[in-house]
Amino acid sequence: MASGTLDVGKYRAIMTTTDRERITGEADVSDEKRYQAIHRVRSRIEELETDVEVLAEHHPDLLDELRDVVCEEE
Repeated sequence: MASGTLDVGKYRAIMTTTDRERITGEADVSDEKRYQAIHRVRSRIEELETDVEVLAEHHPDLLDELRDVVCEEE
């Protein structure tokens, strides 16, 4: 898949393609649009807290996989 193309078979993570473009500055949009994208991502991060609680209780192996991805050191 070429960079920047949408794979409709994939689910989004925390950011949509549009969010990514606006936050990185790839999209030529107003500061207000960029702020809105940041706000949406921040809201999704807050929802992620609930997801972590559910995984901790019901599927700790998946929580470990999530931690491996999010907490991976570069």
